[in-house]
Formats: sequence, C-alpha cells, structure tokens
Amino acid sequence: MQFDLGPDPRTETLERTHERLIAHFGRVRRPIEKRRDPVWTLVQGVIGARTKTAVSNENADRILARYGTWEKAAGAPLEALTEMLQTATFPKLMAERLKVCLTEIIAQRGSVMLHHLDNLPTQDAMAWLETLPGVARKIAAGVMNASTFNRKALVIDTHHRRVMQRMGLVHEKADTARAYDALMPVLPKAWTPEDVDEHHLLIKRIGQNFCRPKHINCTACPVRAECQTGLQNK
Repeated sequence: MQFDLGPDPRTETLERTHERLIAHFGRVRRPIEKRRDPVWTLVQGVIGARTKTAVSNENADRILARYGTWEKAAGAPLEALTEMLQTATFPKLMAERLKVCLTEIIAQRGSVMLHHLDNLPTQDAMAWLETLPGVARKIAAGVMNASTFNRKALVIDTHHRRVMQRMGLVHEKADTARAYDALMPVLPKAWTPEDVDEHHLLIKRIGQNFCRPKHINCTACPVRAECQTGLQNK
C-alpha cells in the first residue's frame, strides 16, 4: 500500500519564492521573438562559458552573419573563429568547442540541424544533446527551454545552483546535473515552460544581486524568509 504524503515542501517553497521574486522584480518573461532557433541557442551556450549573455548573443549572431550557415561556420579555420570570439572569456577554447560540436552534428545528422529532437521526449532529447562535445546539462536544458522548442526543462547556471544550495533545496555539493535531477520532480506541476524559464531568470537575479559567491546580502534579499542561510544570518 502506498500512502499519499502530500506535496513536497520544496514545491511549496518554490511557489512562495516565485511569488516573492515577482513582487520584488516584476515579471521577467522572455518575448516570443527572443526565442531563437534551437541550433542558435546551442551555439550561444557552447561559446558562452563565463561570458555575459549579451556578449555571447552578439558573438553567435556575428558568426552566423559572417558565414551564412552553421555548416560553413563548422568548416571555417579555427583561427578565424577564434578571432570572431575575441570578446568571449576564452576565445580559442570556445572556438575549438564550437567547431567540434558543429562537426559532430554534421557527422551524425548530415547537416547542422536539431529538428529530430522535436519528436523526442524532453529527457531523451537532452540525453542526445549531452553526447555532443562541449554540451552538458545547462546547455541541453537551455536548448529545450529557451529556444523555440519551449519545453519544460530547468536551466541551472552557477548563480541558480548557488542560490538553491543556500536555500537548502538541493545538496550543498550537488553539481548542475544533480541539482537538475533534484529540482525537476518538485517544480510546481502547474508551471508552464514559460514559468520555468521565468523562475530561472528570477533566481539568477538573486544570485547576481544578493547571493554572490563571497558576499551575501541576506538582510536585503526578498526571499530571505524561504532560505535556510538567510534565516541563519540574522
């Protein structure tokens, strides 16, 4: 016999946290026109390690404008891609990752396309993406959630993971994949893919403004009442 233990308390915490953040920051909804093609979203993720989102967006647009297709970008000399990624944090490394990632997609699919993922369950689609060079859980979730796929997949960057750990919602030593596996089952069932995206963007703001790696401003944090660390730092 199975007993109904009721809702997971983490779900209720996430719901209250979301409400508090909306009250503090306002709604943060990604406009339809900002949902880019899945391949563009993949490229933006692959070249974006430790680089500001706006810079990675510009770099992805610049590469596509220069070469016209991702297949031609894959065939470009590494030196040329590196030069185009000078505003990235690690230009040569990002160029290498992009080239091998695009080349692998061509080897498997014949061209740089991800349309086949639209026919797969989200978990299977992400598993395929994570077989690509340079693609881990964060990028895979971003392709599924932030692109035109618009799937219910939680993007967890370093800011998000740090906040969730300090709130006590995931284990303090959890990596991104473990944090994803812990949080996805307890997300409010009523949340749409857009809600999941907004949750990520709002939590990211907490990590950028109040819950920094070395400096924590619990006193001013709008979700202090929901946070184990915040309640301890009185």
